[in-house]
Amino acid sequence: MVDDRLGDGKRIAEFLASELDGLGDALARVAITDADREVTPTPDGAHAYRVTRRDDGTDGSGAFDLAVVFVQPDRARVEFLVEQETAAEVASDEGLRVRPKASRPPRTLVFVEDGAEVKRVVTVFEAVVAAVDGAASA
Repeated sequence: MVDDRLGDGKRIAEFLASELDGLGDALARVAITDADREVTPTPDGAHAYRVTRRDDGTDGSGAFDLAVVFVQPDRARVEFLVEQETAAEVASDEGLRVRPKASRPPRTLVFVEDGAEVKRVVTVFEAVVAAVDGAASA
């Protein structure tokens, strides 16, 4: 029997990166930065890359991190750094496992345990970017 479930943390993170990098529209200014292409998953989660929102200018001064992605042997973990409440609400609505992280600054953790969940976490990124853009224009 063929196992068509993608449950390898590094491959899930790679799939997520390619989805985020390949989308236009709402995520056109999102970039994968600080990527560790040789990352080895660990039980606690090894840093894979950052998801950064680029600014409109050319000097990069307005760019900031939206999230950090970590890889574990059987899943990827996305730690949202901004719009934590938006991320938690949308991820929960999408059926993803979510929990807050009591750190300074606080973070919202979203667990991506299967490749099929990548599209749902992309929806979370779209909502977070929309919330950031809405706050910036207010």
